[in-house]
Amino acid sequence: MSILEKIADIENEMARTQKNKATSGHLGLLKAKLAKLRRELITPKSSGGGTGEGFDVSKTGDARVGFVGFPSVGKSTLLSNLAGVYSEVAAYEFTTLTTVPGCIKYKGAKIQLLDLPGIIEGAKDGKGRGRQVIAVARTCSLIFIVLDCLKPLQHKKLLEHELEGFGIRLNKEPPNIVFRKKEKGGLNFQAMVPQSELDLDLVKSILNEYKIHNADITLRCDATTDDLIDIIEGNRVYIPCIYLLNKIDQISVEELDIIYKVPHCVPISAHHKWNFDDLLEKMWDYLQLLRLYTKPKGQLPDYETPVVLSRSKHTVEDFCNKIHRTIIKEFKYALVWGESVKHQPQKVGKEHVLCDEDVVQIVKKV
Repeated sequence: MSILEKIADIENEMARTQKNKATSGHLGLLKAKLAKLRRELITPKSSGGGTGEGFDVSKTGDARVGFVGFPSVGKSTLLSNLAGVYSEVAAYEFTTLTTVPGCIKYKGAKIQLLDLPGIIEGAKDGKGRGRQVIAVARTCSLIFIVLDCLKPLQHKKLLEHELEGFGIRLNKEPPNIVFRKKEKGGLNFQAMVPQSELDLDLVKSILNEYKIHNADITLRCDATTDDLIDIIEGNRVYIPCIYLLNKIDQISVEELDIIYKVPHCVPISAHHKWNFDDLLEKMWDYLQLLRLYTKPKGQLPDYETPVVLSRSKHTVEDFCNKIHRTIIKEFKYALVWGESVKHQPQKVGKEHVLCDEDVVQIVKKV
């Protein structure tokens, strides 16, 4: 049997199985088997030879936003009107056959936009070059799922299913689970909060499926079977996502009011450039970037070209490394003006955590 046939068999069995306390162990095992098979699809064994046409484009700028959607929902029109980049637009499906990059400057940050080819149902299983498209989506800081507002929820569900099957978790935080393999000592299982789904027997059976018999597992949240499998697999990416409901020029104001209630959504018209301000503002919020301004000694701060950092890397050391790798070797201390300090300026070390729009002056060793 091929991997796809095995996946279909397991999915059919899961659909037939009733969900209750008695079947939770069996369903957990099926989910673990399914995750292992999907991993084989994501990372197929190399068969030698060339890798074919390059699909990804080199990463530039401070953040990367990928446009994901079915064919003919307006991704290319959106890129052309946002970034001024020509991406072929036509009335037939699959006009875009490779990744088309563009770049916009917003609030001083350079943001790379990627128009990805339209994906179809079954993309996670390799249909229609879907695997390459979703592999590029995994490298993005933010995903725009572009939907036709005439059939939004139906397409939204299908696209989420395709991305989930490829290890992308949208608008989710990694589960608070500590998992560590060890050489010996058996299974050490601890639940710090009451569990509604996982217990020691179910955890053991899932780990047995992965042939893991010695490990420390601490659950610091009410975790599901899927959460545990995600942590064991270790190849999941957690990416924020905004749903763009395109072609709002084709619906009524009453329908638009209903659409606005969908979480994480922005209604737009890519063709007429409607609601782009709201879209860019929301994009900035979801990217969670910090703008930091440099101040040379005895001069005014440079507010024109900020140093842009992500929220996960925002210490003075990260700031130095973003400017140039050699600066940290000569670093003595930094003077900081802004929200992150109590005094203006304040002398800080390289571990100091910076806030948005702080002004930083680096003082080097003599």
